[in-house]
Amino acid sequence: MPRPGQQLHPHREPVATRPAATVLLLRDAPGNGGLEVLMTRRSAQASFAPGAHVFPGGGIDALDAQSHSVADRRPAQSALHLTQAIAAIRESFEELGVLLARHADGRMADAQDIAAIDRSQPFAAQCAARGLRLAADSVYLLAHWTADRDLARRFAVPFLVARMPEGQVPVADEAEQFEPLWVRPADALARHEAGQFFMIFPTIRTLQRLSGFAHAQAVLDAVAHERPLWVSCPRTGLLAGRQARYMEDEAPFGELALVCPDGQIAHPLDWQSERPVALLRNLQRLTAPNPGVMTGPGTNSYLVGEPATGFIAIDPGPADAEHLDKLWRAAGGDIRAIVCTHSHADHAPGAAPLQALCVRAGNAPPPILGLPSAPTARAASRFTPDRALQDRESLVLQAKAPERGITHTLQVVHTPGHAANHLCLLLLEDGLLFSGDHVLNGSTTVVDPPDGNMADYLDSLERLDACCVQHGVEFILPAHGYVLGDARGALARLRAHRLAREARVLAAMQALPRGSLEDWVRHAYDDVPQRMWPVAQRSLLAHVERIRALQPGND
Repeated sequence: MPRPGQQLHPHREPVATRPAATVLLLRDAPGNGGLEVLMTRRSAQASFAPGAHVFPGGGIDALDAQSHSVADRRPAQSALHLTQAIAAIRESFEELGVLLARHADGRMADAQDIAAIDRSQPFAAQCAARGLRLAADSVYLLAHWTADRDLARRFAVPFLVARMPEGQVPVADEAEQFEPLWVRPADALARHEAGQFFMIFPTIRTLQRLSGFAHAQAVLDAVAHERPLWVSCPRTGLLAGRQARYMEDEAPFGELALVCPDGQIAHPLDWQSERPVALLRNLQRLTAPNPGVMTGPGTNSYLVGEPATGFIAIDPGPADAEHLDKLWRAAGGDIRAIVCTHSHADHAPGAAPLQALCVRAGNAPPPILGLPSAPTARAASRFTPDRALQDRESLVLQAKAPERGITHTLQVVHTPGHAANHLCLLLLEDGLLFSGDHVLNGSTTVVDPPDGNMADYLDSLERLDACCVQHGVEFILPAHGYVLGDARGALARLRAHRLAREARVLAAMQALPRGSLEDWVRHAYDDVPQRMWPVAQRSLLAHVERIRALQPGND
């Protein structure tokens, strides 16, 4: 984790969460109309999400945990999940008059049972008095949401699912909930986009996930394993001046976790090349104005250091005079070294003009560091640094008196694969990994033989994982895209993706043994836009070379 003293924002303890439960009552629309979910509108006077369209639910109370004896339970259903299911059943009855309970003979509760139970009185005891058992065994865990750290009222909420009992009709309590309606997830989302159906973030994201299911049974089958399909505590940043929330699998999440770990809504997420973006007190990112298919929002140049120590520039990018001037000014003119993670045209050409800029300002020339390009490099990627870095070498920035003791150490890790001379850098004191093009946010890097090598690439992923374990790395700073959180998880997912793609390449080779690379791309990359196939073909060739090395018979 980054040192507390390097964080941009003072520590602020998020508000403690309160336990609650929400239930999504599902049905198949009449006439084979697809999956529908029951929603209601909250009171405009509600203290939480007033006026929002929601699923029924509310806080878990003490009686819910004391009602296990009157509830049916699946063998694998934990005591906690049973309490949550009971709370959801109670709330769906209190708010909508839907009763998930059954008689001893298995019959579900009917209108007579519903009319006999007072919504304002203790719920479970009334059910037991009528010989009803709560159908908690038919309530399954879909997801778990914990409210964003910035909110003044926070809930930890399992989102549960159950099939709507046949013959029952929801009737809102007209106090907390109004206007119950059945709606297809896609229709609710469309109405929200049109400004006609206000919903809060967890509701929106849940409906987006549900829209991929054709019918209610498909949802219930997906959650039968007793594990949530997702768990999330969103984070919020600023995009175009407005708040924007993100889940863990969305690109900006890791950056928000790094910059605003306690949930402060302070970090702008807009991509721009006019000024550097502070990520920590000792870390700035300036994105070059070279956006494109291969570069995403542009090449990220990083400055590590502070005025007391001077700065190391990582990946100066293309030879863009304005970009380099901004990078130099962001460092106060005090650049001590320029490091290129590799020698591709969007990373290294700016090194020499940035060095010259420092010299023209009267400073000693900062050395250009990296690894020399291999003979396999293309002509545009030829590169000879002032000094070749050694694997595991440390580059140290250290303050002199009176700020003595401030240190920033970058350790070199040789990571061939994307390019033969590719390296990554570990900022040891803060547990950060600068990944160059080896790990990107939002896409996978191209491995282009002969300078690129898929076997080396996968080996380097394993090496980076070991570095993360050794140095407690939680964040990856790529050369393209936002900061990635969950560093080891990101590396594991990337490796799994590469191996899954390789399995598809092997299947294409076996199905079309006389096929060309173009033929194999059509089969192995049919989930990729066709316009990207010429680029994908480079990585396919790298997979083919690795497959043939591992399985010589695949010629």
